[in-house]
Amino acid sequence: MSNTNQFAATFLQEAAEQLALIEEIILEVEENPHDSESINRLFRVFHTIKGSGSMFGFDKVAEFTHHVETILDKVRNGLIPISKELVNVILAAKDQISQMLKGDDACVGLLDGRADLIARLNALQAANGESASAAVPEIAKATEGAKSASVTTYQIHFRPEAGILTRGLDPSVLLQDLRVLGPCQITAKTEAVPLLDQCKPEFCGFCWDIQLTTDCGIAAIKDVFIFVEDDSEIIINALPAVETVTAPSASSIAPVIEKQVKSETVVKVAPTAKNTSNAKAGAANGKSANSHKNGGADGSVRVPSERLDRLVNLLGELVINQSRLTQVASRFDCPELSAPTEDLERLVAEFRDIVLGIRMMPIGTTFSRFKRLVHDLSDELGKEIDLVTEGAETELDKTVIDQLGDPLVHLIRNSIDHGIAKPDERERLGKPRRGAIRLAACHEGAHVAIKIEDDGEGIDKEAVRAKAIEKKLITPEAVLSDRELFNLIFLPGFSTAKAITNVSGRGVGMDVVKRQIDALRGSVEVSSQLGVGTCITLTLPLTLAIIDGLLVEVDKDQFIIPMALVTENVELAADQRTCHNGRNLLPVRGEQIPYLRLRDIFDITGAEQPVERVVIANVVGNRVGLVVDRVLGSHQTVIQSLGRLYQNIEVASGATIMGDGRVALILDVPGLVHYTESQAALS
Repeated sequence: MSNTNQFAATFLQEAAEQLALIEEIILEVEENPHDSESINRLFRVFHTIKGSGSMFGFDKVAEFTHHVETILDKVRNGLIPISKELVNVILAAKDQISQMLKGDDACVGLLDGRADLIARLNALQAANGESASAAVPEIAKATEGAKSASVTTYQIHFRPEAGILTRGLDPSVLLQDLRVLGPCQITAKTEAVPLLDQCKPEFCGFCWDIQLTTDCGIAAIKDVFIFVEDDSEIIINALPAVETVTAPSASSIAPVIEKQVKSETVVKVAPTAKNTSNAKAGAANGKSANSHKNGGADGSVRVPSERLDRLVNLLGELVINQSRLTQVASRFDCPELSAPTEDLERLVAEFRDIVLGIRMMPIGTTFSRFKRLVHDLSDELGKEIDLVTEGAETELDKTVIDQLGDPLVHLIRNSIDHGIAKPDERERLGKPRRGAIRLAACHEGAHVAIKIEDDGEGIDKEAVRAKAIEKKLITPEAVLSDRELFNLIFLPGFSTAKAITNVSGRGVGMDVVKRQIDALRGSVEVSSQLGVGTCITLTLPLTLAIIDGLLVEVDKDQFIIPMALVTENVELAADQRTCHNGRNLLPVRGEQIPYLRLRDIFDITGAEQPVERVVIANVVGNRVGLVVDRVLGSHQTVIQSLGRLYQNIEVASGATIMGDGRVALILDVPGLVHYTESQAALS
């Protein structure tokens, strides 16, 4: 790939991040229209997209973005207020830019949409007594006619970092942008330019001293350097503002320049090590996210996800071979072999944690996209709804996050459509007119719990029961717990909606949610109270790649039980194997714990042990025992898929290769419980 194409690809990546940030910021502004910092951030993000787009040849994007930038400049100067229409047009502009960057600019409908948006932006300005935005950047305000202005002269020193050209940045473009702000004198300094025979085309040895007179303010000057401020030396000296009744001409500015007195220094010093751990904050400031390179020791590097996936696969191979080596070393009483083997095991475990940590991402990257969903859908349905997010910093494996979006969309749409009533109806029921959906995440051991909670009407248990009887899913005499009753809503085609809408009511969606969460080795739990609200809890593993497991054995067959579920293991003697009302129960410290025999479930023959072991696991708040012959100890487990032929087997979530080459099934404990219950119901 050529450098030009590479830089353009980088711009598209960063533009996607900036567009997601626009959505997040404008919805924050809608909630708090007096937050000037958020408005400034929003302006800077559009400014970044415009500048970068122009730099990399996306001229139509830059031209269109200029219209949005102009109106936001007036918003941040207090000339245009935040309104519902402004928020909607900014969101629509964001969608428009996103489509243009995908290369759909030739589409006639898209061009019409762009013209419509420009018309809406101009109408907003006209409604507030402001002139419409021009198709090209505004000429310096210092040259506008008959208007009272505060004109200041600035002394600017600009020394770009030597490799600025290799990043696709042209300093001359920045100097042209300064000329747009007002009359300026630019002096090039060539002391650092090498002799011709030593020159390198990509090396920039120039620096510039600039004298600029403008009434645009220091923020406008800093915005010009927004792409290069991290790595360049920028010093801005400001003179006291001079009040004039009419806009100054070039001749009237000259005396002002002669009277320069240094009064204030706003600095951007030479490259410094910056902490980039908060990537969101950097993007929020509208910086041209130099993700490929950062001058500081804490810099970040952008890496394609395919490389991370390959790294995890290699890690899996390393773990398997390390396990084989450990097994071989255990057969020999040789300190020279066992000591380095133990060291290798420790290093591999540490390496595993680091590699898996690289793939961990804050779930807030997914949460932020739902603010737009709630905003648009509540408008469409005539409802007033706030989305409250908690635990956005909770980290989860990228592969899990990538597959989590669709289930969350279904659940939030259902909360908006079924859960929360329209404002008048809520008021009649004594509730606030504005409903609330709470999206929260937190760590629970080796799992992450995500809750989608609303303060709506709740689920009518009797309506669910009646629909289940109507569809012959249960008999009228069936006695079901609340948990069992609510689980019926996840069956295909099941819906209690009185009418089908564009959003939901067809009985599809919830079964998809259950299927996708099951595929992620997670679980779904529903709790609801009629007239109060509903809470759906998703419990998901931190990673799908490698887990800590408990290795157990039945006869000669080995199984892995996820360690995160295990609470303890106890003995089961032959005289304790009793059955109560058709259920196997074991008393453990006064509590009767049901247990399942893996020997029976997997039809394993061979002599039973006089004393067996019961591994007790926690399954959605309930304790259940798994009876095995032996507990062999903890095991780092590389999860391998069972393949398409076995994808519907619910008792195992995968398999792993042991050190001796044998395959051990990774047990899906909730699946085992469900399978046993369904088999008991059929018998």
